[in-house]
This record gives sequence, C-alpha cells and structure tokens, in this order.
Amino acid sequence: MEIDVRLVKMAEQIVKKSLKLKKGEKVFIEGFSNSVKDLFNEVIKQATKAGAIPFWYFNDNNFIKSFVSGASEEQIKEFGRFHAEIMAKCDAYVGIRGYDDMFLLSDVKEKQMRLYQEHFYTPVHFNVRVPKTKWVVMRYPNNTMSALSRMSTEAFEDFYFNACLVDYQKMAKAMKPLQKLMDKTDKVRIVAPGTDLEFSIKGLGSVICDGQMNLPDGEVYTAPVKNSINGVIQFNTDTVYGGEYFSNIRLEFKDGKIVKGTSTANNDKFQKLLDLDAGSRYMGEFALGVNPFVTKPMLDILFDEKISGSLHMAIGNSYDDVTHNGNRSAIHWDLVLIQTPEWGGGEIWFDGKLIRKNGKFVIKELEGLNPENLK
Repeated sequence: MEIDVRLVKMAEQIVKKSLKLKKGEKVFIEGFSNSVKDLFNEVIKQATKAGAIPFWYFNDNNFIKSFVSGASEEQIKEFGRFHAEIMAKCDAYVGIRGYDDMFLLSDVKEKQMRLYQEHFYTPVHFNVRVPKTKWVVMRYPNNTMSALSRMSTEAFEDFYFNACLVDYQKMAKAMKPLQKLMDKTDKVRIVAPGTDLEFSIKGLGSVICDGQMNLPDGEVYTAPVKNSINGVIQFNTDTVYGGEYFSNIRLEFKDGKIVKGTSTANNDKFQKLLDLDAGSRYMGEFALGVNPFVTKPMLDILFDEKISGSLHMAIGNSYDDVTHNGNRSAIHWDLVLIQTPEWGGGEIWFDGKLIRKNGKFVIKELEGLNPENLK
C-alpha cells in the first residue's frame, strides 16, 4: 500500500529541517503505540537516507505500566541509568507518540509514578535528551486524538498536517521581533477573567520554537525570574499529567512561590504534585503560542500550548538554556490560558505597554504573528 505523501513530508521535516541530521550522527527514534508505525518506519528510512545511524525503540504505555507497577526503586534506577547511557551516545532524538489510551497510567500507584519520574524521566530526558541532543517530539493523528478534538479522523488528519507543516521559515521571521522584545523586557503583566499576574523576565533570554523541537510548533518562550511572580492566574484549558486529568487549575503566588493551587478535578493528587520536591511550587517557563492552525484545545499539550492567542506557564523545571531561572524539579508541567474572545479574552503587558489584547498582537512589529498573517 502506498504511504500517505504527507507522512513522507513529515519525515523529511523531522530529518532535514527539525534535526538537520548529518552523515554519521546517531539518532534515537522512539515510537509509542501501533498507530505510529508508518511514520516511525518512514523516519527510519529518511534518517538512513541522510547517512545517520538510527537506533529505534518501539514503546507503549502498556509496557511502561507493566514495568513501573511492579518494579523496585533499584530496578527503576537501573532502567533509567541504562536508557541515559543510550541517550548520551546519541546526537539526536525523535519521539513519535500515538497514545491509544492517554489515561492508562492513571491507576499506577503514586509512589511508583514518582519513582519513574525521578529515576527515569528526569535523568534520561531532562538531564540528557533536552540539554545534550537535537530533539523533536510529536503526537500522531490516531482515532483517540481525533475523538478528543471532536473531529472525524479524516478532518483531524487534515488539521494535524496543516498545523505540523506550517511555513516555519515565515513563522520564524515573524517571531524575531517578539524575541527581541522579550529579551529587553523586565515586567510582564497578564490580565484575564480570574487572572491578574505580574512577574519579571529581566536578564533571561528567550527562544524561538519554529519546528526544531516540537511538531506542531509555534511559540516563543522564556521564564519568569524565580522569585518575582505575584498575583493569581486561572488557566482555562483542561490538562493531563502523568495519566491524570485536571481542570480549571488556579494558582496564587507570593514572591514566586505557589502559596495556593486548586484543580476542580483530582485536587488531592494536584496538591501532592505541588509538594513533590523543592522546585514544584515555582515556575520554569512563560511562553506565547502563535500557530495559526491550532485554535482550540484537545487535551494534548504539544498542540494546546501552540494555540494562537494563548499563553502557557510551566510548573517546575526550567530549561538548561538562556531561559534557565535556577529552578529544578522533576516536574515540567505546561498549563495553558487562551485569551481569544471566545475564551473570555485578556491582555498581556510588557513594561506597562499593551502588546496583545484578546489574543491579537496590537503593536506594529508583532502584527505578523497574528493568524491571518501566518497562514
């Protein structure tokens, strides 16, 4: 059967543009669930064609659950050490995730999931993959994702490829003025229904995301100065973390610390996550989403954080790049606030100047990031 030409374009985007794989580079290719196999296979083909050395690893949350549920702490530590050694030998990483049941891990005991996060995900991904490899991660347009987005599978596939294969060169050019503005900004204020939050980003750089690390992509991120956040923020999109569902997350801050946090779903587990470690009550990221084809949430953060007219902030760990604000945590949990009129609107102010209102940039140098100018 002939492969969908859009999958070939996706694989070419991953290998040639996102990772820019070179001859002899080792690339770790990880696929999750049966639905990803065609793209998984095509990425292996394209990586080989580019002269890279692929290492492929077929994974599934069922496998993770079987191991993590019954493993001892020492087994999980050794599992993490083994994978970290493999990751450290690689120049690049591709993660293709097509979860058939995104809540599969929700009934794994909290202690076991905490051990998995601490001894596998943090050392392998936060400590090695993110800072030391070229990497790109994505979801795959399967039936589960189309159901969550309330679209037919065919309509969702069209949306997915439009969002993932947007003109990233054009987007990157339009994002440069925002990056320049963020780099010289001190005070940020966010206003929306239930939200009035202030913090500083002074001295922290910003990063353009234009298809290099995520597909789909489309954000510019930095981080708040760790102890500078004061006020309250009400996130208006639902979220999944560690296989658990959370909704209407509200955070109150005093000098950077979350002094009160609530979720209308799974609040008891939310409180435990906030108390996970020394960094889990501080924030590690602040970003603005600009992908013109992503316009509504679908309970998948790789898409939701790119929504045009949105912003997101991450509880926990900050990235080891120009945005590093000193916060360390086993958590990096992105939470999304959409500010388009349909979602209640809102404003973003930089150093006392309004830069975005109701999801639209209102200063001339940033108008190129409005959706009608990026499609």
